[in-house]
Formats: sequence, C-alpha cells, structure tokens
Amino acid sequence: MRQDLIATLEALAQQKTSPLAEWQQSQELARSSACDKVFMALEPTEPPAYLKEPSLLNAPLKGLAFSVKDLFDVAGSPTLAGSTVLQGAAAAKADCSAVARLKLGGGAFLGRTNMVEFAFSGMGNNPHYGTPAAWDAVADKAVLSNGQGHVPGGSSSGAAVSVSTGAAFIGLGSDTGGSIRIPAALNGIVGFKNTARLVPTQGALPLSTTMDTVCAMTRSVRDAILTHEILASRKVSRSSRTLSSYRLAVPTQLMLDGMTAGVQSAWERSLSRLSKAGAQLIEIPLQEINELAGLLATANFSAAESYTWHRHLLAQSQAQYDPRVAARILRGASIMAHEYLDLQVGRTAWIAKMQAQLNQYDAALSPTVPIEGPTLESVAPGAERDEVFFKANGLLLRNTSVVNMLDGCALSLPMHHAGELPTSLMIWQGPMKDDQILNISLAIESALRPA
Repeated sequence: MRQDLIATLEALAQQKTSPLAEWQQSQELARSSACDKVFMALEPTEPPAYLKEPSLLNAPLKGLAFSVKDLFDVAGSPTLAGSTVLQGAAAAKADCSAVARLKLGGGAFLGRTNMVEFAFSGMGNNPHYGTPAAWDAVADKAVLSNGQGHVPGGSSSGAAVSVSTGAAFIGLGSDTGGSIRIPAALNGIVGFKNTARLVPTQGALPLSTTMDTVCAMTRSVRDAILTHEILASRKVSRSSRTLSSYRLAVPTQLMLDGMTAGVQSAWERSLSRLSKAGAQLIEIPLQEINELAGLLATANFSAAESYTWHRHLLAQSQAQYDPRVAARILRGASIMAHEYLDLQVGRTAWIAKMQAQLNQYDAALSPTVPIEGPTLESVAPGAERDEVFFKANGLLLRNTSVVNMLDGCALSLPMHHAGELPTSLMIWQGPMKDDQILNISLAIESALRPA
C-alpha cells in the first residue's frame, strides 16, 4: 500500500526516495489494471524535466503526482467533461486556476480522469468511455461482491480511483451535490468539500454556478489539509483541542434513514469508538432538514443552471448525450424564472435557520451515504435498469447535498474495516467553518484508526 502524501513528502525530504522514483511508481499504477478506465488521457511516461531540478524539493508538493477531473482546463488539451459531444473542441489555452495552483505548488500533472458526463450523477457511470471499478484504499484491493465490481461513485469517479489505487496523491475534482464525498466514500479515501467561495471555479466547465465547488480527494486528513491550503491559497489554522472538547451533533432526521445493514453497523461502531475516546455526541432532531424537499419541489439549481449552459448543444446533439444525464438537464427547461428566484430567497432563509441550530455545536456527524455502492452490472447503461439507477443515485446524493444547499463544508472519512464494503463518516458544518472541520476530522481520524 502506497504511503500518503505527507509521509511521502517526509521521505523525499530525507532523501529516502526521489521525485523521479515517485513519478515512475505513479505511472506504473496509472497504467495498471487497477486503473482500467480511470484516465481519459495520461501524460507520457518520460518524466518531465523539472522533476530533475534540485529546487523542486523546496516546493510544497515536491513533484508528486496529482490527477485532474476532465472538467478542468489543462493547457494543451481539450476539456471534454466525460462527453463525446465536445469532441473536436479546441485545446485549452491555459490551465484553470486550481490546476495552476497545484503546479505552482510543485505538483506533477499525471493525467485527466474519467467522470460522469457533465458531472450530473452520484453513481460514476459513463456510457461513452466505460466506468472504472471502485478500489478500496483501506484494503488496497478492488471492491468486489460475488466477483462483481462496484460503482466508483460520481461524478469525480476516475479521480477517486486514481487516489485509492495510489496512482495520484491528490485527485482534483468538483462537488456540486456530493461529487467529491460520494466517490471518496465508495473508495475508502478522504474527500474534503470546502466552502465553495474559497477556491476559484475559473476554468472549470460548470454544472451549477451556484453550487459548484472545486476541491479534492486524498488518502488522509493531513493530506487534505495541505491540498486545501494549496487550492485555496490560504493557511489552515491548526488547533490543539482534544476530541473530548468538541460538541458533535448527530442529526436524526433524514440523514439516518434507509441505512443498509453494513452502513448501520459501521456507523454504530464508529460512534461507539468516538464516545469511548471522549467525544461529546449529542443527538438532535434538526427538523429543518425536512424542509429541503419542499424547497426543491419545483426548482433546483443544477437543473436550471445546467440547462442554461447546455440548451443549444442539446438542441443540436441530444442523441450524443448519456440519456440519464440529458433527462436530468432537461428538467431545467420547465423551471420558471419566479421559481428559480424563489429558490434563491428560500435557500438563504433555510441556511439561516439551519445555522441557528448548528451554531450550538462544533460539527455534525452523519453517514456520508446510507448505502454501499451498487455493483456495476446492476446500474449499467440501459433503460431497463433506470429505475434501480435513479433510486440508488438519489440515496447516494441525499446526505451530501444537504451540505451543498447549506453552502457548507464537509469531510468524508472511511469508517469501514478491511473485508467490509467501503462506508464513510461525514463531518460537516455551515459556511466558512473549514478549519474547524479539518481539525475535528484529524481528531476523529485518529480515534477511528484500527489499533
């Protein structure tokens, strides 16, 4: 099992390894069967010249590899967003802000990763380029049930597998309704969704201009902290507080509904371990969560805003779209202007009510997703499987999307043990509580780590 980012940076500083050796290992893993269908395009195996420069070891990332979801501009190649309808588009002239910051931090671009077409699903399927199978970083092996692989989660599917297999130390992606935290949960890695305004979205193809968040997946919380500092161009304020000093809310409305036996077992075990470690766990109803269904009954940002961007392409080339994605985008065509504006006003009021409750606690805890990832076969492209697909997709997105509507921040942390299907704990709060969530997550990660 490959070490995390921080451990590898320490090894580089101690000259126990080299940027060239780490690049070669990343290339080998990226081209292995574990990363089948993970990358849309890989950098050449020949190492970039800058990896040989001694000054690179002074940079924060010291030449270690990062992958980029095919939603972001990378100079010299087209941004297809997992589609075929954009094939033939001109190559990007410049790196998007997030990629530029990772490169400036000394990161080595490994390649573009596969994704759900136009980022519109939590499952991970892509009928055009195939769907990568989930890889469990906790067990360091493929996620299988009766010989069948499981979905990687979406929409940042390839980014997650690139990190869980060890090919990349950082998987750059986006999170509009859970697209970082869901694949992190289904691959046994860490996914941190920062407050949206902290990282620029410039140079990323939009799904929802209101909800899109640029963030990343890593193998540990400490890796997530360094990665966020680079992406947000800011320092995280570190805390020495102990786990026992935090008041952690456990909302009982909606977030705990419909858990499978595996998720419930891991969830109860995790809460028990946290309680024994001294955490103050307080169950709260948080009834305000139930108001979301009414708020979103007639309009949602992703449908309205994606339709605005896609309407001309759909008119010309709808047949080239994934039918499941096209169906979700086309819902935006019927949303009235007053419904969209009412949603904006209603969201602001709902956030205020939620924060009035959450401000009494340091963070809230929930399962990231209430179910394990379905098998690839059960939700493969095909109208005959649409009912199963959309039901599972709704469950995967249910808990994570609460945080997006809250304009909040959240971290997804593995809570399963080797031999179990991947499950994950979500630590979350409202907007601009990022440092708080990262510090609490460090403490929780330490408490949940198997002895």
